[in-house]
Amino acid sequence: MPDLAGQNTYKALARCVLAWAALSFGLNLLWEIAQLPLYRIPQDQGPLYAAYAVLHCTAGDVLIAVTSFLITVGVLRDLDWLSSQPWRGVMLVTFCGFTYTVLSEWRNVYQTGAWAYSSEMPLILGIGLAPMLQWLVVPPATLAILRFRARADRYRPSKQR
Repeated sequence: MPDLAGQNTYKALARCVLAWAALSFGLNLLWEIAQLPLYRIPQDQGPLYAAYAVLHCTAGDVLIAVTSFLITVGVLRDLDWLSSQPWRGVMLVTFCGFTYTVLSEWRNVYQTGAWAYSSEMPLILGIGLAPMLQWLVVPPATLAILRFRARADRYRPSKQR
């Protein structure tokens, strides 16, 4: 693992986190829009409330994704786990996001009532299948896209000046 005290390491970490967060935002936004009918949104609130709900949940997803990414960097002691340990890393990121989501869904649906499932939401042990699938699909997709982009950048001819 690179020396975390070095200034270049902090810049590299920031670049990695930013790339992970930006791509996570896009993928999670698409997922949140797709699963919106599986949640009960108050009908009297209108479309602006639904848009707010989607953006609010997507922001939470990005926070979960970035936290899971940073936990993975720490546990693996490897800033570059995306290329050096992709399978171990993505398994850990996925585990962290999945575990948090299951606990959060249970708390927010059954304890605080912050949100509710529609009758169309398939459930496993009372937890929505869609948010669980989200954390089984989005982190590996994020990793695959970032690795594809890195490979494409590596083989792209540099511009002549």
